[in-house]
Amino acid sequence: MDSKVDIEKKKNPREGINPLNALTFSWVLKIFWKGYKRDLEVSDLHRPLKEHKSSILGDKLAAAWDSEVRDYNKNVKSKKEPDISLGDVKAKHKKGKTPSLKRALIKVFGARIALYGVALAIMELVLRMLQPIALARLLRFFTTSDVTKSEAFLYAGGVILCSAINILVAHPYMMAILHMGMKLRVACCSLIYRKSLKLSRTALGETTVGQAVNLLSNDVNRFDVAVIFIHYLWIGPVETIIITYLMYLEVGVAAIIGVASLLMFIPLQGFLGKKSSTLRLRTAIRTDERVRLTNEIISGIQAIKMYTWEHPFSNLIENARKREMRVVRYTSYIRGVIMSFIMFTTRLSLFLTILAYVLSNKQITAETVFMLTAYYNILRQTMTVFFPQGITQVAEASVSIKRLQNFLLYEEIEVSNNDRDYENQNNSKNKSNKNGQKNNSNDKEKENEPLIKIDDGSVTLDNIYAKWLDSDNEDTLKGINLSIKPGQLVAVVGQVGSGKTSLLNAILKELPAHEGTVDVNGKIAYASQEPWLFVGSVRQNILFGRPWDAKKYDKVVKVCQLRRDFSLFPYGDKTIVGERGVSLSGGQRARINLARAVYSDVPLFLLDDPLSAVDAHVGKHMFEECIEKYLHGKTRILVTHQIQFLNNVEKIIVMKDGAIIAEGSYNKLVEMGVDFGRLLESTQKEETEGSLPLSRSRSSSRHASVTSLSSFMTNETTGQGQAEPEEVAETRTRGTIGGHVYSSYFKAGGNCCVVLTVLMLYVGAQLAASGGDYFIAFWVNLEQDNSQNFTFSGLFRNASQPNEERTSGLSEQDRYICIYIFSALTVMTVVITLVRSFAFFELCVRASKRLHDKMFRSISRATMRFFNTNTSGRVLNRFSKDMGAIDELLPIAMIDCIQIGLSLIGIIVVVSSAEKWLLVPTVIIGVIFYGLRVIYLSTSRSIKRLEGITRSPVFNHLSATLQGLPTIRSFDAEEILTKEFDHHQDLHSSAWYIFIASSRAFGFWLDIFCLIYIACVTISFLVLSDGENKGFKGGDVGLAITQSIGLTGMFQWGMRQSAEVENQMTSVERVLEYTNIESEPALESLPDKKPKDDWPPRGKVEFKNVYLSYSPLEPPVLKNLNFTIEPREKIGIVGRTGAGKSSLISALFRLADIEGNIEIDGIDTGKIGLHDFRAKISIIPQEPFLFSGTLRRNLDPFEQYPDSILWSALEDVELKEMGLEGHVNEGGSNLSVGQRQLVCLARAIVRNNKVLVLDEATANVDPRTDEFIQKAIRRKFNDCTVLTIAHRLNTVMDSDRILVMDAGSAVEFDHPHVLLQNENGYLSKMVHETGSTMIEALRNVAKQNYELRKPPVTTTL
Repeated sequence: MDSKVDIEKKKNPREGINPLNALTFSWVLKIFWKGYKRDLEVSDLHRPLKEHKSSILGDKLAAAWDSEVRDYNKNVKSKKEPDISLGDVKAKHKKGKTPSLKRALIKVFGARIALYGVALAIMELVLRMLQPIALARLLRFFTTSDVTKSEAFLYAGGVILCSAINILVAHPYMMAILHMGMKLRVACCSLIYRKSLKLSRTALGETTVGQAVNLLSNDVNRFDVAVIFIHYLWIGPVETIIITYLMYLEVGVAAIIGVASLLMFIPLQGFLGKKSSTLRLRTAIRTDERVRLTNEIISGIQAIKMYTWEHPFSNLIENARKREMRVVRYTSYIRGVIMSFIMFTTRLSLFLTILAYVLSNKQITAETVFMLTAYYNILRQTMTVFFPQGITQVAEASVSIKRLQNFLLYEEIEVSNNDRDYENQNNSKNKSNKNGQKNNSNDKEKENEPLIKIDDGSVTLDNIYAKWLDSDNEDTLKGINLSIKPGQLVAVVGQVGSGKTSLLNAILKELPAHEGTVDVNGKIAYASQEPWLFVGSVRQNILFGRPWDAKKYDKVVKVCQLRRDFSLFPYGDKTIVGERGVSLSGGQRARINLARAVYSDVPLFLLDDPLSAVDAHVGKHMFEECIEKYLHGKTRILVTHQIQFLNNVEKIIVMKDGAIIAEGSYNKLVEMGVDFGRLLESTQKEETEGSLPLSRSRSSSRHASVTSLSSFMTNETTGQGQAEPEEVAETRTRGTIGGHVYSSYFKAGGNCCVVLTVLMLYVGAQLAASGGDYFIAFWVNLEQDNSQNFTFSGLFRNASQPNEERTSGLSEQDRYICIYIFSALTVMTVVITLVRSFAFFELCVRASKRLHDKMFRSISRATMRFFNTNTSGRVLNRFSKDMGAIDELLPIAMIDCIQIGLSLIGIIVVVSSAEKWLLVPTVIIGVIFYGLRVIYLSTSRSIKRLEGITRSPVFNHLSATLQGLPTIRSFDAEEILTKEFDHHQDLHSSAWYIFIASSRAFGFWLDIFCLIYIACVTISFLVLSDGENKGFKGGDVGLAITQSIGLTGMFQWGMRQSAEVENQMTSVERVLEYTNIESEPALESLPDKKPKDDWPPRGKVEFKNVYLSYSPLEPPVLKNLNFTIEPREKIGIVGRTGAGKSSLISALFRLADIEGNIEIDGIDTGKIGLHDFRAKISIIPQEPFLFSGTLRRNLDPFEQYPDSILWSALEDVELKEMGLEGHVNEGGSNLSVGQRQLVCLARAIVRNNKVLVLDEATANVDPRTDEFIQKAIRRKFNDCTVLTIAHRLNTVMDSDRILVMDAGSAVEFDHPHVLLQNENGYLSKMVHETGSTMIEALRNVAKQNYELRKPPVTTTL
């Protein structure tokens, strides 16, 4: 697990720069320049700053959280102690109700956040208050004659300076606070990961991998945003009070009315915010559900295709999506209302204030109106944008903190294996808990050094009772007493579900014992039954973070029989596992899994059935060379179904129903009458290893569901480059987002009319709003100086006789007309704004719904090759992250962007109506902005993509970890994996830090240019006004200056939002990418080609010149197969690993590209719909596919069959006690491997097809169950054609014929007895490798069978 990208070498540009540099963000320039010239790559990232290193933050927060937990435990204990006075307990209990993550976060980060708050307060409460006052004084210059020009320049300077200081404080503050949010997020992620390594199996049952990944992808992201707004929760109200007072001094009671109207919106916004956060929770739950379903489908896609279950699963997803969209639509409407407030709240308040002021018979002046406007603008931003945002974001963050806290409070494993190390160091006899299990007695190692030699590797279980879930009625292990001496080789045997794996888990302390003690001396190496591999090279998988020792490594590879495999891999042991085309077969994975255990030098080995997935002869070598010889002298506990090895072990433990029913040596047990003999005779199974086709890499990517861009991009392994050329191209689209992406998005939302209508509504809203702004200036000018004697009544009468007696002011009647016009404009603004918000969000919701459906349809129809080359992690990312962005983030960014764009046009028009010459600086600034935007966008886009790419490994690492927990813990690899996780996090932090720095820098420079613009506007009015004749009306000047001040924040926000829209559009682009992937041929046949319902009546299968390749460029895996299988024949298919046995099945089900014909009862399967023939072939796959739900749904998801059929099938497979309503976990994790296989058998019985395929169905099953399955098949499928891919030769020795495969060709095909006559034949050689006792047994079976069946069917190949 060596680190991937080495970013430690490159110094972070932010390290050790001077304050001025930090203040002006000039250190970001280099990055912008680089990003403008070319796309940034992962190798351009720098090492993270010390203050946001994942390991440091994780440790800090973990310490704070642990102290919370300790306090809580103390309190719980003290509550139980009777002698403390009651009051005391109450006080203590109050203080520590439950451990609180909030408190831990405040402890670690609170002080810094508070400090930033002070800086913000100075800026908000002092600087911004002064600006309107300066503006009012400046306007007085234009309306009265009691301000001199030099004073006016001074006031103008004040206006500009306030803006300037504001910019210099605001951006570094935002940078600091965003950085803070990032630290919070990183710390929480680290904490979650550290916790997930300690989860007990019970907790793992309660949480799914999807849920844990969701915590990491969605919940912690709340911190990034919430921190920004947190201080406005107290600054907002304070600011309101100050402003109201200042305005009251100007306009009296009218100010209070206006502010009251503005504040009225706050409870409304609060209510909407609250609503939206409860909806957020509901959305999260429904999204979890949908992603979980999608995950199950993608993991089991091969089985779903073979079982033709695409439709019922698509319906499931569709329903889940509908439920999710209902909430999303509702949330969107609420968001629409909140967004609309920005347009009209200040305008409404200003309107009410002016109305109240005018109606109380006072005359409005420019300075009054525009001072009010400026104050309302400040208030608007603080109270109607930041304050409610603060409320919702903080509310959502606290919901997230709650979710994280619940996760952190899940049950932990009793003694995590890390404690072993600690306990070695601490003399920890006193660590035993109530049952004494805690006393993990390897503390003896350090205390009594000499003892080590004697009991290192001994295991003692004393009267153990244990169960997986506290809610289970029955114990999984009952009264286990077991003592294993150091260096013994012990075999554990028993039927499926007898508790063999649970016994190992009890020794590993994964299964908590609620009674009795487990005593293990020394470290443990564990090879799990389902091999767990992470993405990395084969070598990394074997070393698993331990130092490389060439001699030892070679030896281990040799005894685990991996030499030959390495020579076949494209890059030997540097080949990447679990990703792309290198799919390991089941046996290879099992052997690598074993090699990992063997490589670790520990005294105790727990091997859970490592021999089941490999060929007989390989198994024999492995047992003799590895388990017997290489590990000689170590304690080995081997769970196995291979009875032929039992006479070589020192002690055999026979288990049944969770109890040990017999133990002793082979001979002793035989004397006791344990009937190995019978087992040996009939089901003495030999195992072979399945050559797994690519299909298996699907499951390997499920067990290590991993996308590891980083591991491929920067692995030190050589020659990796050409191995995965497509990878990068797939994950990162480059350059700008094409117009076609936007058009596809809007097309998905509705037709042209709909889109145009929405656009018209937007323009209408903006016209009304800007009209209102302009009208108020017009009115003020009339009030101030009506020298033209303009009257509204005059407009209507066309009377232009001069009215001498009134040179200034308006008549009562005209004033009322002004009020009416102003009211009408304000009301229109409100109404149109709300309508267009609803219309727009409706459009977005529809687009999002259609895009998801289209993508899912396309994925469920994709070829298997697509799934073999794209890990489930990457596909899931599209469904969770990208769909989430399209559902929620994109519409907001877009509505903002359009709204701001139109406001800008409005502002420019209004400003230039005051002074034509101002168009010149406007145009210049516009050009500069456009240039800045181009540079920023190209950099920000590639940084954003980098951030996305570096984020994937973080999730994948977590999900792979959760899948391999027992293995990880048994190897004490927690620390290595935590380091690896921290490394992934640091890589992501590095990208994220550049991302926030670049966007802050961009904002800062934009605002600097805005500042220059404000300066131009303000000064120009003074410069252009000559002497006595002021030349400008106060209204125009005020309008121009207030509007241009409004530009500062808004302009850069609009630019940023336009960039944000582009960034979110990458999600649409990525989703669209998956809507047109290569799909399989049609599912349904054309009407004239459709076979009859009772087809195939007989079940004759013919292969004619069949070639199969997994991708068009690769050489074929199956070469020129020609053979015929007669109806009702039972055919065995054998061959060494990689001979193409499983590929044969891919060919039969058309899961890959085939040339040639495969006919069933004379109908060419290539000519009819996939469903039509796949539905007619039953399969019991190598990896049983189960999904969460009832057993009934697992047997019959279409609900096609009556219960009676289902019950009888359950009876046939002896699962009746589970019942049809029995619950199955995700992936069937609550059933043993054997039971899962039985469920698949039941499915086949229910379907009752003429052709049945068994893909090594009995590989992981004990001989008794194997025999049971074989008998059931013979009984139930007597009239069917059965193809069995065999691991153990005796499974197929009584077949009618055996097909021997070698390197993709069929080399022998005849009755086994006939084939065995040829001493040099392939089958004879395979039989010879099984050992002398077996040879006889197998020959006899073949012979008897042959004699029963005369006259024989002979065939030629």
